[in-house]
Amino acid sequence: MILAVFCVFGEAQVAGPPVCEAVPGQIFIDLVNQSDLTAVASQYGLAQTPIDSVGTPPTYRMQITNGQTPCQVADAMAGDARILQRDVNRKLKMVEKQDEPWTIGRSWSIGRSWSIGGSVKGFNSQWFPHRIDLDAAHEISKGDDIIIAILDTGIDLNHPAFAGRLVPGWDFVGNDNDPSEEGAVWANAAFGHGTHVAGIAALTAPNAKIMPIRVLDADGVGDLWRLKDALIWAANNGATIANLSLGYPENFDTGSNTFLHDLFNGCDDVVIPGEQVFPEFNDNRLLIVAGAGNGGQIGDGSARIFPAAERGATAADDNGIDDNLISVGASTRYDNLASFSTMAHVVNRRADRWVRTVAPGEEIVSAIPGGRYGMWSGTSMSAPIVSGIAALVKKRFPLLTLEEIVDRIEESGYEWDCTVQSRGTRMETARVNAACALAPDYNVCVPPPRRSCPE
Repeated sequence: MILAVFCVFGEAQVAGPPVCEAVPGQIFIDLVNQSDLTAVASQYGLAQTPIDSVGTPPTYRMQITNGQTPCQVADAMAGDARILQRDVNRKLKMVEKQDEPWTIGRSWSIGRSWSIGGSVKGFNSQWFPHRIDLDAAHEISKGDDIIIAILDTGIDLNHPAFAGRLVPGWDFVGNDNDPSEEGAVWANAAFGHGTHVAGIAALTAPNAKIMPIRVLDADGVGDLWRLKDALIWAANNGATIANLSLGYPENFDTGSNTFLHDLFNGCDDVVIPGEQVFPEFNDNRLLIVAGAGNGGQIGDGSARIFPAAERGATAADDNGIDDNLISVGASTRYDNLASFSTMAHVVNRRADRWVRTVAPGEEIVSAIPGGRYGMWSGTSMSAPIVSGIAALVKKRFPLLTLEEIVDRIEESGYEWDCTVQSRGTRMETARVNAACALAPDYNVCVPPPRRSCPE
């Protein structure tokens, strides 16, 4: 068990003016007519030849040569009828990263330290499995041979928690076949994040396989194009579930922001007529689980964090929903909404419901580098619990579509439908229940709605 825990939290920060959190010198564009590429590149100071492209019709990744920032170029393109969509190569970060205006950053590096204790006994006997009825679920399914891709900082490949559990992965930061964690304790706040996340998925689905994929560097930073490459690689190498405990805020509006939305649709069961397709997936499908972020103590705690917020939809338009995406907030050992967890602001019963599921995310014990175990808190810890449950469901019901798996997990939980007084907002979500998700008629298994607000 954990011997000691020091609770030190980053201060809640107020988001300032929009900033260009993007890879310098790059911009994405989709054109109405591909023959306009040369003229568009000339007008906006781009190299004539794309760096590369993906999809059909293609999204081009272009090199900026005029010295402007990606956001300046995107602004200049506004209203150009030749350009169907444009976006910057946004930087992704682990959702517990320090000193960000969109997260309070609950990291072991500032006090919630795994280095001071932890054991395999604490890992196997912690609180969250009981809360989500995991033992009962394991009597039905253990997720045998379902592959969960962990797209993160890499993992400790030699950790006992993963013995006999790993399939080959890839390092998209170093571009090699060794997706090990890099960095050092105290020197890099992100060190251990991927190992911890992977350990939670491994505990939740004990017979599933773990595919380690490194998309975040030693400081916990990546980008959209790298994430695209990783998702395609994971799907083509046998993964059926991808865990994304990472994100970026909606802090710069290019007017489209659809790159990930289109990409997620490209690996869904249903291809929407007229939308961009991605033959790079080779007809492979992925269920995507994303942490909602840790901005719960900033404003009303509902600021959208992507890719989790791709799950959202307006009251008038269901086309914003990605049927193969589950967005996950965090709950506590007392079955309350975690104070740090981002939670969708519900204006009415449909508007902006992008966080429809919560899972335990407070003081979760899991693997850390060096063969040890430790405690971490955040929606990064909630997401792999849901990824594990998805593996259990996928094994138990192999003929379900991705949408049916998502619906089963979201609708079989403990319903939270109330006004969160501390945030002045309405919450409509459900805390997951692994056993109910596996029940033949999960609607019968669902416990009654919670009468009081869990805060």
